[in-house]
Amino acid sequence: MLQRESAPKRLIKVLTRRRNPVDSSLVIIMVMLLSAGLLVLFSATYFAATENPFSEVIKQLMGIALGTAACMVTSRIPYRFWRQNWVVATGLAVSAVLLILVIIPGIGVYINGSRRWLSLGGLSFQPSELAKFAIVLYMATVLSYTGPRIKRLWTGIVPVLIMPGVTFLLILEQPNLSTAGSIMIVSLILIIMAGAKWRHTLLMVAGGLAVGAYYAWSEPYRRRRLLSFRNPFAMMHDEGYQLSQSLIAFGSGGVFGMGLGQGRQKYAYLPYPESDFIFAIVGEDFGLLGCIVVIALFVALMIAGYRVAIACRDKFGALLAAGITSSITVQAFLNMGVVVGLLPTTGLPLPFFSAGGTSVSITMAAMGILMNISRTAGKMDC
Repeated sequence: MLQRESAPKRLIKVLTRRRNPVDSSLVIIMVMLLSAGLLVLFSATYFAATENPFSEVIKQLMGIALGTAACMVTSRIPYRFWRQNWVVATGLAVSAVLLILVIIPGIGVYINGSRRWLSLGGLSFQPSELAKFAIVLYMATVLSYTGPRIKRLWTGIVPVLIMPGVTFLLILEQPNLSTAGSIMIVSLILIIMAGAKWRHTLLMVAGGLAVGAYYAWSEPYRRRRLLSFRNPFAMMHDEGYQLSQSLIAFGSGGVFGMGLGQGRQKYAYLPYPESDFIFAIVGEDFGLLGCIVVIALFVALMIAGYRVAIACRDKFGALLAAGITSSITVQAFLNMGVVVGLLPTTGLPLPFFSAGGTSVSITMAAMGILMNISRTAGKMDC
């Protein structure tokens, strides 16, 4: 009688088995984004360090080291593993528990009117970062089974959107409209890719805009913030202060920038230069050309990721690749839109750039899954 291999042995065999190489462009783009992010993060934080000017960079490097290990593992685990019901359910359950914990007074870390962080053993992280990819995994799994039902609104699309909707509401309680909105945007992109009708898509977009407008208009402080981005300098001493300082940074940088570390807005003028508004540091230190390079890198990531999705012949793999790519790039473009004044000011980190070790490690783990899907381009047996 043949003995079954133990789970650890099977896992080791899976991780060490020879496979097709990953798409090298994904690796190159990720390394370039991480390198640029470390450079800009140093420029944004070195002046505030009391002892070591590299302290924030070192913290980020620790997250990148953890992310590298996670990326190497996830890039070798066959992506179909993530389709298993218990994996999807675990991701959703853990995300829901963490999102509930973070909004409980005394448990979630309260900063600037929001509870978005949990602190465990001195390590702070945003549960919404994990929730984003848990929803991507859920959407890719469910939509791969939905089939022709996705062309029906009430029996096809609406049931699929229940979990993203619950996650949206939980994150909205923090409050964090930008992250909640990005989750719904990515969910909508995946529904479109799964074959939804355009009239249903437009109806959902209209509904989403109506909900967002009501939420933004329902509180005086949110209303002021919504209106301030149209003319931030008119409200420079109130809600328009942060965006005004960001625009001053871009203006100071001009075309070629002031040089690495030479920007002035981070000196007690621009709030959160290391996180939500780190793209303004790019504009001030490296100018318009530096901004174009960063934007081009995210566009290149989007193209490479969607190319992997298109090449994958398995519907689940294609949707998962598109979801991971969309989650990263939608967040990046929303962040940059806020920082340059195209969108209302809200807190949303720039992937690979903003300080946050747990955020960068989770993003790199997701990139590893995308790389694994790229191993199977043009093949059905993955």
